[in-house]
Amino acid sequence: MSYRYIIAFSVIIGILVLLDIYTWRGIKKTVSKNFFLFFKWFIPSTTFLFILGFAVNVYRGDQGIHNAHYLLNITTGFTFGVFLAKLIIAAPFLIEDVFRYPIFVYNRLKTKKAEKVYLPSRRKFVRNISLSLAAIPLAGTIYAITRGKYNYEVKNIPLRLKNLPKSFEGLKVLQFSDFHAGSFDDYKAVEFGLSLINKQKPDVVLFTGDLVNNRAVESDPFIDMLSRIEAPIGKFAILGNHDYGEYMPFESEEEKQENSRLLEKAFEKSGFHLMLNENVQLERNGEIINLIGVENWGKPPFPQFGDLDRATKGIDQSKFNILLSHDPDHWEYEARQYPVHFDLTLSGHTHGAQFGVDIPGWQWSPVKYRYKRWLGLYKEDDQYLYVSKGFGFLGFPGRIGMSPEVVCFEFESMG
Repeated sequence: MSYRYIIAFSVIIGILVLLDIYTWRGIKKTVSKNFFLFFKWFIPSTTFLFILGFAVNVYRGDQGIHNAHYLLNITTGFTFGVFLAKLIIAAPFLIEDVFRYPIFVYNRLKTKKAEKVYLPSRRKFVRNISLSLAAIPLAGTIYAITRGKYNYEVKNIPLRLKNLPKSFEGLKVLQFSDFHAGSFDDYKAVEFGLSLINKQKPDVVLFTGDLVNNRAVESDPFIDMLSRIEAPIGKFAILGNHDYGEYMPFESEEEKQENSRLLEKAFEKSGFHLMLNENVQLERNGEIINLIGVENWGKPPFPQFGDLDRATKGIDQSKFNILLSHDPDHWEYEARQYPVHFDLTLSGHTHGAQFGVDIPGWQWSPVKYRYKRWLGLYKEDDQYLYVSKGFGFLGFPGRIGMSPEVVCFEFESMG
């Protein structure tokens, strides 16, 4: 293991231990004698569980096991919730010390006998408030890792489109995105989520990237489920940033290339046409629309393999064009200004941060401070962009306020 990783891991452990010390300072005077010993051991135990879970996941990856385990996901998610609760409890006391001790040292040096000043009533008030607030992320996390991540919703969105051929009036186009196969720990729940696709009776199904987290083998348990998705005109897919295996090292370049080949094979077995900077024509009653699919293009550090010149080669630019591009930044910085007019662009990638608010009239998530277009439908100059919050999850094994989704568009012509 690189010394850099050892240093980074040591720093993280140091921060976690410091957080535990301050959490105990904040809680010990409010715990009854019956629970005193429990909390004294519970606080450091959750830190140990978090580190153990991380180590086990690394070991499983080294052993070629790339699909999640239910107990590991629950442990990781729960200990993360406890971490947030600790942060809320410890923060006021940590901030107080940051300001109080320099003043104490200054006074000590100046007067030679400065004494610490305690404000017990204020401390008690702050302690009670922080303990109450700490329950919120803990309860939210428990919901997120048990129910929220599989609380699938179907969004039905009518789209009035200016350049749509008459034959495509009423076309049902279903999008789902960010599957992240290696994260799932309940295959029956995933099967139910995918069954919602066929219930919409779509004409076309479009997948907008991130089938896996790192390795093609993650998709193996789901190929049969994906192959049962039906769409009379076709099923099409693109790659996302996680589909290139960039976030976990390979033994050799040959092994990495083999992973790419296996991923392409997984799409083929699932009945999806994987679009690698290319275009196809969708035909209905003699009329056509263009479907353009590009590889991932994102702002650094994300890979920029998307090539619009190559993907649009040979198309009739006067036709109606749908672009599939995983990262919404591609629409923002390239596609929107490109000479070919993309009537509709479908993206994913952001997950809505798997945390936030998504209700009619109000959408919020911390990811909005990173991406200008991060969730839902946007329109500029007769060009639409839809950013899906995704079907799966990554990193934190849960979702709070950002339910996984499949999106069904029904096309309407503006004449």
